[in-house]
Amino acid sequence: MESGTVRGSVQASGAISLDLNGLVRSSEHKLRLFIGKRVCNQADVDDLMQMTYLEAWRNQHKFLGASKPETWLFGIAANLVSNHFKRLYRRPRHMLLEDSLLDSLEQGLDPSDLNECLCLLERALEAVESLPNDMQAVLKLLVDSDLSYQNAAHCLGIPVGTVRSRLARARVQLRGSLCRAEVVV
Repeated sequence: MESGTVRGSVQASGAISLDLNGLVRSSEHKLRLFIGKRVCNQADVDDLMQMTYLEAWRNQHKFLGASKPETWLFGIAANLVSNHFKRLYRRPRHMLLEDSLLDSLEQGLDPSDLNECLCLLERALEAVESLPNDMQAVLKLLVDSDLSYQNAAHCLGIPVGTVRSRLARARVQLRGSLCRAEVVV
């Protein structure tokens, strides 16, 4: 057992008393990385961390000491991540049919192809929104405003090399986000 996370007292139910404050302090960084590798959205990572600690607090009386307290905590986190994705993908995606979509359908385009393209576009936009603000700013100037690297660098007050590196990192993150989304869907 890790020092500082388990108290020596055994309760009548056979559960071992936990030092949750010590467990939180010793595992916070590892838990954030653990959840972050499984969930892309940072707000969801934060929510799942809070839910993990809350569930651990609610169920600390059930800890029997059969594993390390950190293992028990990470098991709770893994279950919550799994439930998060089950809830997320149980909800059907609804689309409002706009006039342009109706026109596309009237022109004989396959509705499933159209829906697939719209879902991909939605995932791409969500991935862009999840990028750090500095990468979003570079993308907006280069893509939306159609500026050159030099002009974007001038607008942002940064070197051209920084624009190029932010764009390269954004491409890698977007590619990773979209690949993960395809695997999950």
